[in-house]
Amino acid sequence: MGLTDGGASVPATGATIWLTGLPSAGKTTLAHALAERLRGEGHRTEVLDGDEIREFLSAGLGFTREDRHTNVQRIGFVAELLASNGVKALVPVIAPYADSREAVRGRHQAEGTAYLEVHVATPVEVCSVRDVKGLYAKQASGEISGLTGVDDPYEAPADPDLRIETHERTVEDSAAQLHALLTERGLA
Repeated sequence: MGLTDGGASVPATGATIWLTGLPSAGKTTLAHALAERLRGEGHRTEVLDGDEIREFLSAGLGFTREDRHTNVQRIGFVAELLASNGVKALVPVIAPYADSREAVRGRHQAEGTAYLEVHVATPVEVCSVRDVKGLYAKQASGEISGLTGVDDPYEAPADPDLRIETHERTVEDSAAQLHALLTERGLA
């Protein structure tokens, strides 16, 4: 069974595409660029932005390791639910700990749901210049602490399905690289 769009049938194959990386690495920008392309091809697509999830699904959680783990598991649950129902769930979330991401992958595997881990591998030096939300400046001035990749750990994926260095390519090229992986895996 597939979705129809102008007479063309598009398979309703869902998947979770988890984009992990430092703050200001380009995760959300890349997710929205890919989502636009996938929607243009007739795919059902949702972007589960980490900031929006924190506001609506994980309100009240802090930034301790335990709270971060809980947040990632909640996002992973929603992503798997969407993906198992034919949606491409694009998940731009820092998810700093490898064991938390691995638990999400395990949930997907147990349910037989496609899962891809993408490391948006932008160096902290580049992220701190981009500083989309002003977090690096706040950390440097002492207003905040616990910034992932600066004074709180970030465990980069050892073996992601794809590693994209957004500081070395355009958003369009990065989205095309990710789309090529989805096509290779039979998901686009």
